[in-house]
Amino acid sequence: MEEELKCPVCGSLFREPIILPCSHNVCLPCARTIAVQTPESEQHLPPLLHPRGPPPPAAAAAAAAPGPGPGAAAGSAACPDSECAAGGGGGGGGGDHADKLSLHSETDSGYGSYTPSLKSPNGVRVLPLVPAPPGAAAAAAAAAPRGAGPASSSLTCPQCHRSASLDQRGLRGFQRNRLLEAIVQRYQQGRAAAAAAKCQLCDRSPAEPAAVLCEQCEVLYCAACQLRCHPARGPFAKHRLVPPPGQPGAPGGGDGGKGAGGGGGRKVPTCAEHDLENYSMYCVSCRSPVCYQCLEEGKHGKHEVKALGAMWKQHKAQLSQALNGVSDKAKEAKEFLVQLKNLLQQIQENGLDYEACLVAQCDALVDALTRQKAKLLTKVTKEREHKLKVVWDQINHCTLKLRQSTGLMEYCLEVIKENDPSGFLQISDALIKRVQVSQEQWVKGALEPKVSAEFDLTLDSEPLLQSIHQLDFIQMKLPPVPLLQLEKCCTRNNSVTLAWRMPPLSHNPVEGYILELDDGDGGQFREVYVGKETLCTIDGLHFNSTYNARVKAFNSSGVGPYSKTVILQTSDVAWFTFDPSSAHRDIVLSNDNQTATCNSYDDRVVLGTAAFSKGVHYWELHVDRYDNHPDPAFGIARINVVKDMMLGKDDKAWAMYVDNNRSWFMHCNSHTNRTEGGVSKGATVGVLLDLNKHNLTFYINGQQQGPPAFENVEGVFMPALSLNRNVQVTLHTGLEVPQCVKQPKLPNN
Repeated sequence: MEEELKCPVCGSLFREPIILPCSHNVCLPCARTIAVQTPESEQHLPPLLHPRGPPPPAAAAAAAAPGPGPGAAAGSAACPDSECAAGGGGGGGGGDHADKLSLHSETDSGYGSYTPSLKSPNGVRVLPLVPAPPGAAAAAAAAAPRGAGPASSSLTCPQCHRSASLDQRGLRGFQRNRLLEAIVQRYQQGRAAAAAAKCQLCDRSPAEPAAVLCEQCEVLYCAACQLRCHPARGPFAKHRLVPPPGQPGAPGGGDGGKGAGGGGGRKVPTCAEHDLENYSMYCVSCRSPVCYQCLEEGKHGKHEVKALGAMWKQHKAQLSQALNGVSDKAKEAKEFLVQLKNLLQQIQENGLDYEACLVAQCDALVDALTRQKAKLLTKVTKEREHKLKVVWDQINHCTLKLRQSTGLMEYCLEVIKENDPSGFLQISDALIKRVQVSQEQWVKGALEPKVSAEFDLTLDSEPLLQSIHQLDFIQMKLPPVPLLQLEKCCTRNNSVTLAWRMPPLSHNPVEGYILELDDGDGGQFREVYVGKETLCTIDGLHFNSTYNARVKAFNSSGVGPYSKTVILQTSDVAWFTFDPSSAHRDIVLSNDNQTATCNSYDDRVVLGTAAFSKGVHYWELHVDRYDNHPDPAFGIARINVVKDMMLGKDDKAWAMYVDNNRSWFMHCNSHTNRTEGGVSKGATVGVLLDLNKHNLTFYINGQQQGPPAFENVEGVFMPALSLNRNVQVTLHTGLEVPQCVKQPKLPNN
């Protein structure tokens, strides 16, 4: 609460607070420092605060005298009228002079303000007080034009920067906030009492704050000393312990005290204009309390005035009601702070878990690298041992051959030294063969190493180094559960629209969604959409069916969980029109594609916009025009039916064609079941497609025309019609299936 009791200018507790028209408060001494001074009192301002325009005669005379030169002129023109400000008070004028300082009005300056000079502890810049030079008041009075009235004045709020005009009373025209002054006084007393309430038995220095006061002993105890020196037993059990003075609940302290700040000793406020009158009424227009004499003088005569006590209670009730809302928000803020503190704890715990996980993962990588290093070292060791073995084998083999060759060479040299021809010739042939064989043993490559000193092992570590350098955190979590937006999910005819979104504060990336739908009969789910959109419409569903839908999200980590299942019911009956996109070009549609005719004398085919594969469906066609006895055909067809000939002549249509006397059923150009009874202008032809029983039945004017026309019809069918320019029909859909079927007419042979 202490911040509410501090002045926005000086940053200290309020002293003599006054209420500005903007409802903000400011100390009366501080209000003098933020006043805006008018040209009539310019003599009291520093040189840089003179406004533009011709100076008064005294100032002109002063300017003509030797002075600071061009700098003074520049300084005098540097501040516009709307921004010149100065503090009040100072020597010569006294406090009353400061209160009634002559100031610019809002209409003159556009916006009252004050020039920053000094900075208060609360961050608001104010002007220093400049004492008026001796004789300044007399000079200003002499320089003023004859007959000039008092200058207007204004004050700028340091919080909202709104200007307030002052009357001839100056700052004393603002109401004194006595309630705030009493609260500040009570707050200071309570703080002083709380600071002074120390335990009187503590051995330590400084003493502990007092926790209780014994009314019988008249001694202040802290919690420890009370347990030790004043136990609640024996003779002390009857003593009454109360909170120390200055704390809530203490006798004579807090809000219930009757000292200078209490309600009992507070002086009853009197009217600011009539010191002897107490406030008794409240002016609603001026939003201020007034006395009886104020009303008598007529200043508030045309204003709405109410009883002071009633308005006091009303405003207290309004404040209490507003406080309830603030209290609710404060409660929410406390709960939010608890949530944030829990979030801090969770972040701390999750951070430690992730650090441990990271250390474990890196240790696993180091262990894997160590194991791989051991494997690679084993390969190098095997390669080295193999090379050494090959070289040692070559050394041993070559040493043996060299020893043999050297011995043979030495023996041959000794034989050559002998001078016995017959003895030499006896062994010379054998020696020559041995020398030749020994020479042949040193074949090509025998004196070349079988292995090289280089190791044919190259470790490709570059990809691994790149992977290590690129090692970073990626989103390893699956996407969360999508939330179905039920307010946007709807059905229309035999199509359904579904919408979904990701939960708020979800940071897991989503690459797409998978929408699944069952078969409308409680069967298996199947994928009907895969993509990034969050809104999807599925057409061509069964009428009068209940579908279950669900959606899930996926990203590079995998597929997330399914959403909740939403149940969607398609329309009980089919609403459709003729389809202009698939109709023959000679077909003419009107009446929102519900009425059809033709430009040609040949029969042309037009289909409906609905497709049926399940359920029972009924629609009617009203004959609006029927000339020259044409043969329109009504029925069903596949989407790829031939459209430039009568319906039923190919294998893609099942129809009844009818003239003004009789009708026939036709499929694959086969005419069957001729039945008496035709159509004319105003007739109605009904088509009943029962895909549960797989048959097709026709009606004329509400009566069944012949037996069921076709049996074993299965697949996907669309309403169809063929006609020429002599016929015009209108389609009626959304009809209930006929409950009572009249006896059919028997077909002729």
